[in-house]
Amino acid sequence: MKDQKSPFIRQYVRASKSPWDDSSTILLLTDVVDKQELELSFTNYIYLHRDSVGSVLGISISQQLLAANPEFSERYLEGIEMYAFLLVHTEDITNFCSLFTAEFEQLFMLRPNEYFAAAECHWLGILENT
Repeated sequence: MKDQKSPFIRQYVRASKSPWDDSSTILLLTDVVDKQELELSFTNYIYLHRDSVGSVLGISISQQLLAANPEFSERYLEGIEMYAFLLVHTEDITNFCSLFTAEFEQLFMLRPNEYFAAAECHWLGILENT
């Protein structure tokens, strides 16, 4: 896995356009054109941005997802807005990340369905306590 390029996780080779000092992203969601060939289309996407030690900085979403979810303020989300957006799309994110189960499990030590089931409970708790 280390020698292969993957669309799932990307370490930057040049500066990001995001507002954060990020060094890598994890693709949480995008359109799948062909599951067999893992051909992806980046019309609708969600990226998780991380710093050099892997801490989450926020998410970026496509213009199309922002237009479909006008209750959100911008393409780069962090904090409460980030959790709310992820909750809205948890099922789609889980299904997409399941295409990369081995890579996902190497990063998060759980399968996507297990991780996002726990994350959903945690994120709901965060939103309820604000």
